[in-house]
Formats: sequence, C-alpha cells, structure tokens
Amino acid sequence: MTINSFIERYQKERRHTQSLKWDALDKRFGNAELLPLWVADMEFQAPEVVVQELFERVSHGVFGYSLPHKAYFLAFSNWQKKRHNINLKEEWLRYSNGVVQSLYHLIQCFSNEGEGVLIQPPVYYPFFNAVKDTNRKLVLSPLINDNGAYSVDLTALEEVLKKEQPKLFILCSPHNPVGRIWKESELEGMLALCERYDVIVIADEIHQDFEFSAHPFKSVLSIEEERFHNRLIVCNAPSKSFNLASLLHSHIIIPDQELREQFDQKMIRYQQTEVNLLGQVAGEAAYRGGEEWFDSLLTVIRSNDLLVREALAEFPQLIVSDLEGTYLLWIDLRAIIPKDKVKDIVQEKAKLAVDYGEWFSEDYLGFIRLNLATTPDRITLALEQLTNAIRTFKEENK
Repeated sequence: MTINSFIERYQKERRHTQSLKWDALDKRFGNAELLPLWVADMEFQAPEVVVQELFERVSHGVFGYSLPHKAYFLAFSNWQKKRHNINLKEEWLRYSNGVVQSLYHLIQCFSNEGEGVLIQPPVYYPFFNAVKDTNRKLVLSPLINDNGAYSVDLTALEEVLKKEQPKLFILCSPHNPVGRIWKESELEGMLALCERYDVIVIADEIHQDFEFSAHPFKSVLSIEEERFHNRLIVCNAPSKSFNLASLLHSHIIIPDQELREQFDQKMIRYQQTEVNLLGQVAGEAAYRGGEEWFDSLLTVIRSNDLLVREALAEFPQLIVSDLEGTYLLWIDLRAIIPKDKVKDIVQEKAKLAVDYGEWFSEDYLGFIRLNLATTPDRITLALEQLTNAIRTFKEENK
C-alpha cells in the first residue's frame, strides 16, 4: 500500500472525540489551537480487521466478565515469533490494562519502600513517576550523549549497581525518547551486570515493532537463550503498534516460575479485575490480520522522518538523533535556541505542542520530542511553522 493510499484510507479527524492529544491542548499547554505532536498515539484508524471484529463483538451486546482465550495467545505468540523470533509460552503471560500501570504493580511486587529502582535518563517520564509514587529510591545511570548518538556506559552502570544496590532496573527497549534499538552486545552487557549484582530487570518493550535501524530489535527474552530468564520481566502491548491505547490491554511476560508465583501472590493486593474483553478482541485481530496495515504505517513514519531531516538541514547546528526504533524523534535545539527560550519558540511562535526534553530528564532542557505517527501534511505544516520561527529568532538575535 502506498503512503497516499494509506493516508486516504485510514486518516481520521480526532478533534472533539475525547482525544487527549487534541482535546486536552488547552489544559496541558494553555492553547487549544496548537498543532499536537506530543503524546504517542496516531491520527490513523486501526486496521479494518480490528474495527470489524469489535463491531461484531459489540453487536453481541453482552459485556460481562471475560476470560483470556487460547486464540489470543496464538495470534500474539505467532506475531512475536514471526517479527522478532521470540518463543513464548502461554504460562508466562499475565494481563494488565497498560504498561505504565504494570510498572507500578511490578515495582510494588518486587521491591519494598525505600529500596532502589534504576532507570537510564533521558527516559520516558512515567518511569520517574512510578518510582517516586511508590516511595522507592530513584537511582539514575544516565545514557552517554555523543552529539546525538546515545549509548550505555557499562562502567558507570556497574558503579551505580555496586554502590546503590537497586532491587530493580527498568530498561526502555527500544529507548524512548532517544530512539535507540539496543544492539545484542549492549543488552548482554546490561543483563550480565544485573545478574552479577542480583537485580531484576523490567523491560518496557512496547515499541518493539518499530524497527528502522540496520540491526533489528532484539528482545531481552532472546538474549543468550534462557540464561537471564530468572530475572526478566517484559512489558509490551498492541497499543502502540495498532493505535489501541484507550482499550487498556497489555502484557506482562514472566518466564521464571518463581517470579511468576511471587507476582501472582502479591498482585492479590493490587488488582482484582478480569481481562479487558474489547482490548483482547482488538489485540487478537490486530496480531492476526494487521500486518499489511502495520508495514504501511512504517513507510509513513520513515517518510515523515525524512521530511523532518530535510527541513531541518537548513540549520546544520541542530542535532536530530537517528531514528532506530519508536516513532518519536529526539531533537537538540540548543545550538541555536537558548535552553530557556525553547518553549517560547516552539510553542508560542511555532504553535506546536511537543514533549519537552526536561520532562525526560532535568539535564535535557533545550530538547524536544516529536511524534511522527501522523500524516505527512501535518508534519510538513509543523516544519514550516518551526523553521519560520527559528529563522525569525536568528534574524532578531544577530
């Protein structure tokens, strides 16, 4: 499917549909007229098979308590095997209503108040919230930023593990916001250190399907066969891949029987709900029949990434990090715009709603994150507004 045919077929107007991205602009940014490129969802309708099967299930008209069903696991596991060569077992799988909610539950299940939870900033800001809100100790091991290319400092990570002795490490893979797909050697290095210092790893792999790098996404579940399975918990969901976030359905994958038993025993305190019926119907349909739709979506995102790079090439001092994974582009504006002026230029002058760098780490004031999972015409308009604002700022500050 071409980009134009995908856009024509699936683009939807989201204003006045109770959309957080569009209808909360006034509340979140103080201006309802901004062009939203912030929260990570899309302007695209889910695959037709998803809509059809939801219609069919809704027409049944009964929405009582529901059970997980075998067909769902088969669709999900086949997708994981085909796309990522992950071999899942059904007994590993637990369900939740979102990856962020899962992080809160897992922190409470596998650590005590006051114990350390390690994250790698700049990183998805709910990681910070999940640690602080559960009264755990926030432990930081920042990524290395080499002119927009990000990597893990394994020596520094080991020093932090040795000194702080955290109970948990929340790994973002692919990494949001910097767009990295970690190489197998990088994952091996991090997991080996966690093994050495007896740290449980919670891997957020929700963006796993978005692959744009020369090296493919590698799940922590597939590193060195089953060596690290006794300390691994993986969170993912169909929500990012198929634009299903409001259906509140996600996975917690726990390969180790002892960890699963611990999770099941402790989750009695936090969750007494059954699976989300419509979330599971949508997810099964997407995994079973949404591949062509998803591959077309990837083409749109690649094209939007090129649009941004071509437009911002006018300002070679700006640093646009490579997009290896996710559909979120990380941009360093500091070489042209002073850190304390970024919000004024981007929001007040360019009229864009974006995620700001300091949301991901206090050290990243002057950065922005752009959501590319939208239509090319919106990306083009956003770039026109942004480049005009930057030109005007440069002219006024010669």
